[in-house]
Amino acid sequence: IQARGMSVRTLSCVATATTLLGIGGLHVVWGRGATFPFASRDRLNDVVIGRNATPSPGACYGVAGLLTGAACLVAGLPTPRSSLRRAGVCTVALALGTRATLGFAGKTELVSPGSVSAPFLRMDRRVFAPLCAVLAIGAAASLRS
Repeated sequence: IQARGMSVRTLSCVATATTLLGIGGLHVVWGRGATFPFASRDRLNDVVIGRNATPSPGACYGVAGLLTGAACLVAGLPTPRSSLRRAGVCTVALALGTRATLGFAGKTELVSPGSVSAPFLRMDRRVFAPLCAVLAIGAAASLRS
């Protein structure tokens, strides 16, 4: 299937890489102290972190770096057929798939201790876990591009 000269698989890879990059950018914004899209730090922590704790700027930037690296791998860097890229994309897909599984099971605190607030658990099951599942599938699909 083609859409304006691009296959659905290519569009999926572009969408996956762009989403990973966008989420990385959001972590940079949070690292700089913003609370977008929430009105307060407390609400951001409750919904996104799941506990009353604010990650350090360095932690936010570290996550942003990992997400940017993941986006680059999904986009075909360093080269589309390199074994380094293949291993990296497999790692990205496995990490995102594991995160999705834990989120759907209500067990995210196994990888993020203390992430147990009710707003976080609701958001995790409704948004974060499904998003991670879709991104895992998109990452894995990028290996066939």
